[in-house]
Amino acid sequence: MGDQLARGEEFEKKAEKKLSGWGLFGSKHEDAAELFDKAANCFKLAKSWNKAGSTYVKIANCNLKLDSKHEAAQAYVDAAHCYKKTNAKEAISCLEQAVNMFCDIGRLSMAARYYKEIAELHESEQNIEQAIDFYEKAADFFQNEDVSTSANQCKQKVAQFAAQIEQYQKAIEIYEDIARQSLSNNLLKYGVKGHLLNAGICQLCKGDVVAITNALERYQELDPTFSGTREYKLLAEIASAIDEEDVTKFTDVVKEFDSMTPLDSWKTTLLLRVKEKLKAKEMEEDDLT
Repeated sequence: MGDQLARGEEFEKKAEKKLSGWGLFGSKHEDAAELFDKAANCFKLAKSWNKAGSTYVKIANCNLKLDSKHEAAQAYVDAAHCYKKTNAKEAISCLEQAVNMFCDIGRLSMAARYYKEIAELHESEQNIEQAIDFYEKAADFFQNEDVSTSANQCKQKVAQFAAQIEQYQKAIEIYEDIARQSLSNNLLKYGVKGHLLNAGICQLCKGDVVAITNALERYQELDPTFSGTREYKLLAEIASAIDEEDVTKFTDVVKEFDSMTPLDSWKTTLLLRVKEKLKAKEMEEDDLT
């Protein structure tokens, strides 16, 4: 590995020398880019990720001098993939540069793909609001390119995080919209009850029993088969428990559903919020009597 590092540094020196020397019609930038590429490969083999990342940025700069925006964008992507291993902030910065260039040359599907990758990096860093922002951008771009499956995946991420930071209405609208779209697609129909369940749980978090009841009626109109599902039953029975301010009933209903269809951590977190509100209400009632 030490050998690879030394080789990389040697190639890098040669590349810098090319750039500082005299060359015909940009040939020095082409030659330097080739040498930087060899250096970057050596740094990757040596697992020197920061050096590899910064070398790919140099390749991007050479390509910009040659007015090769596509190659420059790709070099920024390569830089980001090296930085990803050590420095998420640098990786995000490189991907943003790449996206701007892909937009400039009309490669919108590439831009969408890397917007999604930026969102995933923000997600891994727990930057929830930035993750929402970039998943929304990715969804818009995928939608414009008619890649609706990827667009919906990104929208679901937006809804998931929006609910997490208590933007329930935003999450509800996204889940309902995806459910509506899925109904007209035979391959996606099976997922409708899941989207409506997610929307319903967000409705429950808002704590308005009338709104929940209205939503359930709307979901039945949207998909007449929904009222026969366990998902519908769960939402209706929780709504009833909230109306009756009955924490025990709420717990039993959730437990029964979970024993048949285990609830993921997102649903569990939101349902715990509903339960805490219900408990607080029950305590208030006890204090009053």
